[in-house]
Amino acid sequence: MAFGGGCATAPSSREPANLDRLKQVIRAYVGSGQYQRDIAAVTERAQAWLKQRVARRAPGERLAIVFDLDETLLSNWGELDADDFGGSDAAWDAWMGAGKDPAIGPVRDLYRAARQLGVEVIVITSRLEHLRAATERNLREIDCADLAVLRMKPEAAKDTAAAFKTAARARLVAEGHVVIANIGDQDSDLVGGYAERSFKLPDPFYFTP
Repeated sequence: MAFGGGCATAPSSREPANLDRLKQVIRAYVGSGQYQRDIAAVTERAQAWLKQRVARRAPGERLAIVFDLDETLLSNWGELDADDFGGSDAAWDAWMGAGKDPAIGPVRDLYRAARQLGVEVIVITSRLEHLRAATERNLREIDCADLAVLRMKPEAAKDTAAAFKTAARARLVAEGHVVIANIGDQDSDLVGGYAERSFKLPDPFYFTP
């Protein structure tokens, strides 16, 4: 008599996707080049919008474009992959403090296109203020140092990324900027308004509220 042969059951429909398999899918997405192609498709739409909007610029308008930083202008893929999508806060702080993130090419091209069109570039990031010097050095390394504003999160801030970034854009508008485009990889980079158009880049790696 056989025992246990018929005990296997199908997984519950409520069971989440297996984490290891999801990691494999993400690595394949990046390794195949599809991730980069999806980024390029978004930045192409953003560039088209910039050209249209600059062409009808009103006299005296102070046009600006807002960029997020991590997984938008700068890539942390090397560290994400090496840490198997984990890592401690201290390890991430050290990584960002090294200032060695490579540029995400299509987004850097968008940055340069904006500057050539006479649009001010503003970076709003949830990186904390103690990383300012390293971040500025990193931006110089990728030839993106001619930005108008680098707004970083205060050390003691407790608000979400969404709240911080919305307030930062509201401040820009109050100061007289016309934010014609907002580029980011997280919904929290884009919600809250204070931008004429928003462009969402793909990011299957992590979630920032």
